[in-house]
Amino acid sequence: MPALEVKDLSTSFRTDDGIVKAVSGVSFSIDQGKTLGVVGESGSGKSVTFLTVMGLVDPRQADVSGSVLLQGEELLGVGANRLREVRGLTIGMIFQDPMTSLNPVKTIGWQLEEAVLIHQDVTRKDARRQAIEILKQVEIPRADQRVDDYPHQFSGGMRQRVMIAMALINGPDILIADEPTTALDVTTQAQILRLMKRLQDENKMAILMITHDLGVVAELADDVIVMYGGKVVEQAKVDDLFAKPEMPYTWGLLASLPRLDSTGGRLEQIPGQPPSLLNPPSGCAFHPRCPYAMSRCRTELPELRLSPQGEGHRFRCHLEDEERTRIWQGKHAALVGEDAA
Repeated sequence: MPALEVKDLSTSFRTDDGIVKAVSGVSFSIDQGKTLGVVGESGSGKSVTFLTVMGLVDPRQADVSGSVLLQGEELLGVGANRLREVRGLTIGMIFQDPMTSLNPVKTIGWQLEEAVLIHQDVTRKDARRQAIEILKQVEIPRADQRVDDYPHQFSGGMRQRVMIAMALINGPDILIADEPTTALDVTTQAQILRLMKRLQDENKMAILMITHDLGVVAELADDVIVMYGGKVVEQAKVDDLFAKPEMPYTWGLLASLPRLDSTGGRLEQIPGQPPSLLNPPSGCAFHPRCPYAMSRCRTELPELRLSPQGEGHRFRCHLEDEERTRIWQGKHAALVGEDAA
């Protein structure tokens, strides 16, 4: 049984300007001990997908449909008390900005202790002991002293470690990490990723890694889904996605990623802007930015179909198999500086 299985999840928000279709028909699953990377530009629906999974969208403003199965238990439609039990105990979440996610007028220790006391029947003294221990696990120096410091006394990388500690302090089975390395320098990013991998191996957690950075996905993920315009446009094993991506949007993401095997040259960028989820384009949402768009792309939404590679690799595109293969071979040769011939 998967640790988490999401089926045909859709989330729409009612606004004064109309209905915002933030997530449309998203499906995926993740097994215990595995990592799923969720990739896409800002506004692609990544974060809203997992806020919906966590029950953190306001039902007074949002319409949600589909299914979210947590170890076989349906979460959509359950009561607020049950969702509070799930959050932090079974599912931990690292939010995007640790400075705004931490309370600036409470010590780090107080905030960690509260997370324990909400879910465990222990004394404040025991909760403090757990707080110090988890700070040591996430490699905070002098944890027994720094537990009494405030968020502003920590660097960005250390605050991110605190957020990881808070997400893990109750031993969740699943960790959702929303852009966990944003705004960190590359050295600190590498340290945070190594830390997450070590803690995953020790605790056998499933990790859902939300990011716009394919480099992070290559470092940590087993499987990956690419989102665009609120929909999944490609999903595959991570090695398959990097070796032979099938969707032009994924080609654009890969072309914008620096490569060690490249001989140089300018990085490509995807022209234009992501679509408005208030008034999305008809047909394939990527067609206004796609250099390979055909007339049917403007009117007909491609199905999420199986790649000729198989192995669960699925994608949305109207291009024929031979044409996609030819285009990708040329693009890959250009990326690594080889002769396409």
